[in-house]
Amino acid sequence: MRVARAAWQLVLAAMLVASPLCARAELAITDVTGREVRLDGPVDRLLIDDARVLIALSLLDPDPVARLAAWPKDIHRIGQIVYERYMERFPALADLPAGPSSAGDFSTELVIATAPDAAVFTVGTGPTPEQVAQVEAAGIPVVFIDFFSHPLRNLAPSLRILGQLIGREQAAADFIAFRDEHLAAITKRVLGLAEADRPKVFVEVHAGMSDDCCSSPGKGNLGDYVELAGGHNIGADVLDRPFGRLNLEYVIAAAPDVYIATGGPHLEKAGGLVIGPGYTAAQAQEALARLAARPGIAQLPAVTERRAHALSHQLLNSPLDILAVEVLAKWIQPDLFADLDPAATQETINRKFLAVPQDGIFWANLP
Repeated sequence: MRVARAAWQLVLAAMLVASPLCARAELAITDVTGREVRLDGPVDRLLIDDARVLIALSLLDPDPVARLAAWPKDIHRIGQIVYERYMERFPALADLPAGPSSAGDFSTELVIATAPDAAVFTVGTGPTPEQVAQVEAAGIPVVFIDFFSHPLRNLAPSLRILGQLIGREQAAADFIAFRDEHLAAITKRVLGLAEADRPKVFVEVHAGMSDDCCSSPGKGNLGDYVELAGGHNIGADVLDRPFGRLNLEYVIAAAPDVYIATGGPHLEKAGGLVIGPGYTAAQAQEALARLAARPGIAQLPAVTERRAHALSHQLLNSPLDILAVEVLAKWIQPDLFADLDPAATQETINRKFLAVPQDGIFWANLP
């Protein structure tokens, strides 16, 4: 009898220890820099340093704003129209405090003042190791993700990390599987392409932001997408980092077969490429035609042969990049991907994943 009672007491003790009422299961996360971060469990309030992370969270949670303690209020990165749509659906977004932006100076004090359960920063920008130590000393775990420098390598792990942080691992796994399936379909078709069969591609990012030519991707970021889609990125031949500048003489000498300009609402005041929600196809095509008519650019084989295109920057540096990859594939290898339908992919993402569906003109061709 005593043995039975003792055994029962041991079982009861084990049940109490395992009970969620007693303790939350510890969460161990390895971020994209290889740092191991330990938390008591999924968190309720995140600080993010890029508005595009809000879009990523909206793929995982029906109320992504409820997950935020602070955001940088860098509305230009998602566009005014997209911001207004999130505001209409989630008015609490307006009342969130501002945190530091990955595009600006980092403030340890600002992070600590917003008191998030965890802070999510973009790798390669933001806090120094010393500043990370200060934030963590204040009891705020720091996690690094990467949608920018090497998205083909780091975007899926970064989205998985966000899912772990907010307890939405399955939602993250579902979208990652969807994205991986679409990426694999493109990779399979371009596998074995000879270099001679890869058109030379010139990408001008933030086209028309200034009179200087030309901001362009090198090794990493958008340049990786060009290679994946079956092209040869001319920027990668001279730029070892994700982005840099090409002089016009180099671009002319390279004689690219395909010209792709990226832009968005943030370029309207500068007279650059406007495209995205709030603009019509005619406006995007008119802006592209104006950029393609510039001296030097107008003489490129890509322009004279009408292989000039416009891409919204809002599809980049976010998990929505699969739309950009599919569009690039159709532009770079039109025969190989004649049956590819990025619009159908966009409809599926809107219907199955995004808390706030996105519509508008995200890509356009030279008329």
